Amino acid sequence: MSNRLAAETSPYLLQHAHNPVDWYPWGPEALERAAEWDRPILLSVGYSACHWCHVMERESFEDPATAEVMNKLFVNIKVDREERPDLDEIYMKAVQAFSRGHGGWPMTVFMTPGGLPFFGGTYFPPEPRQGMPSFAQVMAHVDRIWREHRTEVEGVGKDVVSHIEALSRLPAPAPGPGQDWLETAARSFAQEFDPAWGGFGPQPKFPPHGALAALLAHHRLSGDERSLVMATETLDKMSLGGMHDLAGGGLRPVLGGQGVADSPLREDAL
Repeated sequence: MSNRLAAETSPYLLQHAHNPVDWYPWGPEALERAAEWDRPILLSVGYSACHWCHVMERESFEDPATAEVMNKLFVNIKVDREERPDLDEIYMKAVQAFSRGHGGWPMTVFMTPGGLPFFGGTYFPPEPRQGMPSFAQVMAHVDRIWREHRTEVEGVGKDVVSHIEALSRLPAPAPGPGQDWLETAARSFAQEFDPAWGGFGPQPKFPPHGALAALLAHHRLSGDERSLVMATETLDKMSLGGMHDLAGGGLRPVLGGQGVADSPLREDAL
């Protein structure tokens, strides 16, 4: 079976072209179909080098039973974040609003037929585990609240859009944030730090280059050993898990091309 991604040029979208999911690329056809059928949109955003994107494809998008539910309840749109960083940025802000600042890929966003995001997250497993609901449970929940609480759902979507617009209007921070800002950030990271495995918050985890840069800057300014421990423990665990550059050393490739040394929060920028 080929779906509507077979004619795309993105390697990531072509990877999904033979899924039993009736994927649409982002565009007028998908949005018109959602309006015509009066169905919510299931937006899935990822990229070719994303490990958990491949995991969710194998577990859910290649599964005929899961695809049948997706095709019955939603208009399904697949987006390559490397091809459409503008869409990725907008809907990542929505997911972070739903999940208290957490985000990552694969990004899963449920929207009204008019495009208002009202629920979302990242990776969902095929069965409930480690406190996460299964993807099937999430879809059933979204379908129920859409059918039974549509007015409230649309209200949530409008509130989220207002929140995203407000974030877009915020002035850019001045270069070299001071210690007060870093103190607040360090306290927040400390609340979610995982002392056993490093990183912050629950699984799945993603390389937190912004958090690491802030913690190292906070340590330099304040001498706070806790910030240094959180940063080094996280980097050590990432390296022990194989997330390092075998040829050149360091963690630069893992941090999306921007290592701690390249961050605007690097020590010599303060």
